[in-house]
Amino acid sequence: MRSIWNGAISFGLVSIPIKLVNATESHSISFRQIHLADGGRVRYRKVCELDGEEVSGAEIGKGYEEADGSVIPITDEDLAQLPLATAKTIEIMSFVPAEEIDPLQMDAAYYLAANGATAAKPYTLLREALKRSRKVAIAKFALRGRERLGMLRVVDDVIAMHGLLWPDEIRVPEGVAPDVEVTVRDAELDLADALMATLGEVELASLHDDYRDAVEAMIAAKAGGAFEPAEATVEPAGGQVIDLMAALEKSVRAAKASRGEGGGSGEAAAESGTEAEVTPMRRRGGAGRKTSAAPKAVGGKKSTAASAGKTTAAAKSTSKKKSTAAGQGTAKSGTVKSTTAKSTTGRSTTAKSNRAKSAAKSTASKATSTASAKKAGTAAGAKKAAPPRKRASA
Repeated sequence: MRSIWNGAISFGLVSIPIKLVNATESHSISFRQIHLADGGRVRYRKVCELDGEEVSGAEIGKGYEEADGSVIPITDEDLAQLPLATAKTIEIMSFVPAEEIDPLQMDAAYYLAANGATAAKPYTLLREALKRSRKVAIAKFALRGRERLGMLRVVDDVIAMHGLLWPDEIRVPEGVAPDVEVTVRDAELDLADALMATLGEVELASLHDDYRDAVEAMIAAKAGGAFEPAEATVEPAGGQVIDLMAALEKSVRAAKASRGEGGGSGEAAAESGTEAEVTPMRRRGGAGRKTSAAPKAVGGKKSTAASAGKTTAAAKSTSKKKSTAAGQGTAKSGTVKSTTAKSTTGRSTTAKSNRAKSAAKSTASKATSTASAKKAGTAAGAKKAAPPRKRASA
């Protein structure tokens, strides 16, 4: 590779002769300006404003224009005589961690090649020192008429230098960030993380310029006379994002589908040839809250309570009729019979009355469980099963 600058690296008292070589090259396709009427080449000509004559490159020099419009000529000899230590030297000033360099400062990149056999040893020493320290060197150098800032680092077995912009050449990003208050929820960040993980990493060596390939193919086809312009398929521009969560979910499914990973509804949509529906995630509060389930039906218990009520009413009716056959046929008929009939012998005591009340409660409890099983027809069966009433003897 052709060197564009010869000098030395100043590493303390160590001087390393080097050659500067461009580390990058442009592969962009350049076009010429032509006259549309006849295809003739349109050129720029350098003309002197004073005499109107065209001037060749050998007759052109540098000059500094002052505020009043007057020009002060500046020659290469004038620049060479400046007391500039970096005119032919890359002067290393310090070593810093690579993270401290803002990528915004990165400019052109160069390779530093050892210039001659005597430079091999100090060159290798500096390279290995940079490797072991895991730092980069900050240096100053002069190139193309101006002093520049540079960063030296190791690439494979070569020392590379990146030109850096001076700190005052980085513009402050005023008015660039959104000027509205925006709140990002954790759920949205989780989906963004999932999308980043799905997209994964890519090897930069596998990337290439598709546009340049298309332009070269078009030029080759036009040169051969077989070019047929194809109708461009322009995708509709995306509108305003109404639901950010839905857009993130759809992006995750699309990324998984492009990588052939399982995606549930996305796979089903791919097989059917239709686009999967995007279901927004539940939001906190309001309509997003899960409603409580409806209470279960307890019809059985309600029916039992109703039957018990009917049975209790029958018990009261029987009590009013002064029935004396308490408990007879209760298991078969399930009918409550009162044992509280008044005795005409006058030998009823308070203890007997209490026993009658207790028996009535026990019978009502049994009637409740029996009535739930048989439900209908209980009252009618009770009338048939009741024995004939006897009058108490005087």
